[in-house]
Amino acid sequence: MRVHHKMHEWRTTRTGANFAGKSVGFVPTMGALHEGHHALLKRARAENDRVVLSIFVNPPQFNDPNDLVKYPRTLEADLALSVGLVDDVIVPEAAEIYPDKYRYRVTENELSHVLEGAHRPGHFDGVLTVVLKLFNLVQPNRAYFGEKDWQQLQLVDGMVKALLLPVEIVHCETVRDPDGLAMSSRNRRLSAAGRARAAHFPQILRSAPAAADAVRLLQAADFEVDYVEERDGVRLGAVRIEDVRLIDNVRL
Repeated sequence: MRVHHKMHEWRTTRTGANFAGKSVGFVPTMGALHEGHHALLKRARAENDRVVLSIFVNPPQFNDPNDLVKYPRTLEADLALSVGLVDDVIVPEAAEIYPDKYRYRVTENELSHVLEGAHRPGHFDGVLTVVLKLFNLVQPNRAYFGEKDWQQLQLVDGMVKALLLPVEIVHCETVRDPDGLAMSSRNRRLSAAGRARAAHFPQILRSAPAAADAVRLLQAADFEVDYVEERDGVRLGAVRIEDVRLIDNVRL
């Protein structure tokens, strides 16, 4: 497994013999990897000749500067989890990803303004812009995304179709802990008591008769609720607990 910090070195590798005529699977991440990411990497490994992982904490998608500061950086542990599944890891610097200082960006004008977009202005511009840049760097045949981030997945899928990108977006089922909580890097910021309470979030999303009932039940369980809404047969929610924001979705 080779780790690339300089993008000119990565470009040389990408055009070299190791990639010639090979299918490439790509898993873009912000690091702080967990078993959900491990599942994406395992699927990419099973379906492609080469697997590329990116680890880049993307500043423009953080509308709250404190959230960016608090985001865990665990590169050594991330690399250890990737051994045996990944051929190449790219760990770029922000200056290389944004030589234009984010003057040029990708904007979507409908889905990106509701749900997460309504609570995190500009978030999806940052997501779509960095995903497009990473696709240009990696040139994958397939890219793997978890369904926990349902809205992000729909937007990336839509961008690929709209911009005629030669990438297959592979939807991967949400990986959950035994108590049902979706795996997330944010979970590690919860206290033991908060982590136990957080398990009620997906349980209520799944069991409530309607979205309004879910909001009422979540508030009764001491969650601060940003939203619970239903779209395309999916119930989506975002809550806060101990100043940690969690999102999830369940199929109806």
